[in-house]
Amino acid sequence: MLEKLNMKKKLSETQYQQQVAKAQVRLRELEFEIFRQQIPVLCLFEGWDAAGKGGAIKRITEMLDPRGFTVSAFAAPRGDEKTHHYLWRFWNHLPRAGHLQIWDRSHYGRVLVERVEGFCHEEEWRRAFREINDLEGHQTSYGMVICKFWLHITQQEQLRRFKSRELDPFRSYKLTDEDWRNRAKWNAYYEAVEDMLLHTSTSYAPWTVVEAENKQYARVKVVKTVVDAIEKHMN
Repeated sequence: MLEKLNMKKKLSETQYQQQVAKAQVRLRELEFEIFRQQIPVLCLFEGWDAAGKGGAIKRITEMLDPRGFTVSAFAAPRGDEKTHHYLWRFWNHLPRAGHLQIWDRSHYGRVLVERVEGFCHEEEWRRAFREINDLEGHQTSYGMVICKFWLHITQQEQLRRFKSRELDPFRSYKLTDEDWRNRAKWNAYYEAVEDMLLHTSTSYAPWTVVEAENKQYARVKVVKTVVDAIEKHMN
């Protein structure tokens, strides 16, 4: 699935500025409309380290009324989170009616990092495909709009971005030893991503794979996809 992507897609700076501004203005209009119609919207982001999740999230929220959205970031479970079912900690972060909720990482960690790093058994991560589909099915039947993004870059581009961060005193904090360890397991993660897309891209909560080699193209595609999903739900 990932091998078929055209990773050369890009926008010029002029094209980017025009298209992202237009999409952001429309998204701001829709923010007030989902509040009026009491529609919950969830946008979740997964992707390779340094693929640009933070930048894409910023472009979604850049022109929105801060009262209408919330961003939640998820890392490894801690404290009480470890003593419950892995989906438990995500329930309190689902969007309420009329609100846009954005997840930086998500419950898909079960079939990605937890699978690759051996934090759960094979039986558990295979069962998670059905459990996650059931959860998302329940939410969409309630009226939720779900946008799921996988930001995809090549191994070569990731290395270039890692080295760029390493040399930038303002961004070096983003690069950790864990990023390098994950990179060493690229093939295992690649296989896990393919399985995730195959088993959890459904008619009611499809995955959008974003060609993110060019950050401008990726950011525009993300914002436009959210706009299209909300408009489709309203129509």
